[in-house]
Amino acid sequence: MHDFFSSISHHGYLFLAIVCFAEAIGLPLPAALAILTAGAVAAYGDLHFYLVFGVGVAAMIAGDVILYFTGRASGWALLGLLCRLSANPETCILRSAEYFYRRGKQTLLFAKFIPGINTMSPPLAGSMKMRLADFLQFDSLGAAFYVGAYAAAGYLFSDALRAITRGLRSAGFAAEVIFGIGLAAYLVYRIWIYRKYRLLDVTPRIPADELAKRFASAAAQNMLIADVRSHGYYDADSERIAGSIRIEPNNLVEEVKHLPKDREIYLYCT
Repeated sequence: MHDFFSSISHHGYLFLAIVCFAEAIGLPLPAALAILTAGAVAAYGDLHFYLVFGVGVAAMIAGDVILYFTGRASGWALLGLLCRLSANPETCILRSAEYFYRRGKQTLLFAKFIPGINTMSPPLAGSMKMRLADFLQFDSLGAAFYVGAYAAAGYLFSDALRAITRGLRSAGFAAEVIFGIGLAAYLVYRIWIYRKYRLLDVTPRIPADELAKRFASAAAQNMLIADVRSHGYYDADSERIAGSIRIEPNNLVEEVKHLPKDREIYLYCT
């Protein structure tokens, strides 16, 4: 444990950059804890606060830019891959798209504070063809807010953490213990989120071939198939299931008013 903290003290900037970059590209690593710890270490004098801030921001922007260009090139493929790593892929996609539709570029200012939205925002911005200059401006501010908040918290409360852990061999060991407790709490939180969404995952589903059989039978009179693709992946000339209708998923309150109440409705998306 003591050797671990020593490695942070001597190689803290590299450690911080790796964790921040990894979280930015979608890996499930807690960058907030790394930034918090680096801020505390800076208060102890082993790191420089402004370098902690600069390294953290630069690493996050680097990861975000990679996802931006990858999302711009691959579109939905990258979004689907990232969401498969989340507790609930459908919630991940829908929440991220909803935030962008409602707030646009401003989403990037606070996205990093929201699990799930933080990783999805850069590729969403790329897939929606946001201008690179706009993306860099808002994403840089968002990264600065995120890194600055956690680094400042670690720096300002380092004395409190040291007092709480009085009796341990060193302040460095205290910071290591705090980091370990925080990491354990983060893992417990992720497990809880995963179990929660598994319990709530009650969306009825039907295989495509089964739906095709039903649609080709006499039961088709009581069926309605709706295309609910969103955020730039639908246009009037795109292919869709024959006989299906179009529903705009970001205007459901108005759309549902026109749906028949006496037919089975099947939805499909990207």
